[in-house]
Amino acid sequence: MPALSEVLTALDALWPPERAEQWDAVGTVCGDPEAEVGRVLFAVDPVQEIVDEAVTLGADLLVTHHPLYLRGTTTVAASSFKGKVVHTLIKHDIALHVAHTNADTADPGVSDALAGALDLRITGPLVPDATDPHGRRGLGRICELGHPMTLAELTAYAAARLPATAQGIRAAGDPDRPIRTLAVSGGSGDSLFDDVRAAGVDAFLTADLRHHPASEATQKSPLALLDAAHWATEWPWCEQAAAQLDAVSDRHGWGLRTHVSHTVTDPWTAHAASAPLSSPPETTHTTGAPR
Repeated sequence: MPALSEVLTALDALWPPERAEQWDAVGTVCGDPEAEVGRVLFAVDPVQEIVDEAVTLGADLLVTHHPLYLRGTTTVAASSFKGKVVHTLIKHDIALHVAHTNADTADPGVSDALAGALDLRITGPLVPDATDPHGRRGLGRICELGHPMTLAELTAYAAARLPATAQGIRAAGDPDRPIRTLAVSGGSGDSLFDDVRAAGVDAFLTADLRHHPASEATQKSPLALLDAAHWATEWPWCEQAAAQLDAVSDRHGWGLRTHVSHTVTDPWTAHAASAPLSSPPETTHTTGAPR
């Protein structure tokens, strides 16, 4: 079996840490470089449920997309949930490694996996990485559908193809508008509206769309919006990443066993559709000063 240091070198080659955003916290959180690695678990979030799954699985390495300590810390006391995660990992000799924004812009990256889950044809990155001479790396992807769909059909299709969450898929725009091209970006994407409009696509599928940016986007152009759960847009990367490490393992003869967690760690757990108002609510008007 390979040493952890060898596996980490392979992971850094797939998702170089220097390509992460400056504000990001990627790389190895804990783990003995000399420890042997035989089983690896991939997941989106480094939360206790996932760590417990890694313990049950007998994993030696947990690779997550989201950082555990994005803004730093002064303690790993087990009285905090993040400290408990660290204690559990170390107690069971499980290393933790994070590939976040360096995996977002990779080739292939998070948005490639999202496009793959929707069976889309990728034509290029939404925001190209200027350092990539091949023009394949970058944030988000511009895609084409195999055949046109209405926005309503595309919304239902995305809900069926992406992992199920309480939120499902929200859409903004004319439900009957035909969609032929769309941009996709795994994770929070409402900072990319200018790039999406510049791409001239019919729709944009991402996550965490806020009211004001989404409202302004629909007013500026006929761009249709599809808003999925953050976790659901990034989970497909776990399968892609596991397959990439499998290929590395095969080349080196490591015999690693990779696994992908199917535990839903999206924080939202329930959804109730709003009932339409049949008539405006009654209002009572009073005269004079309040008593």
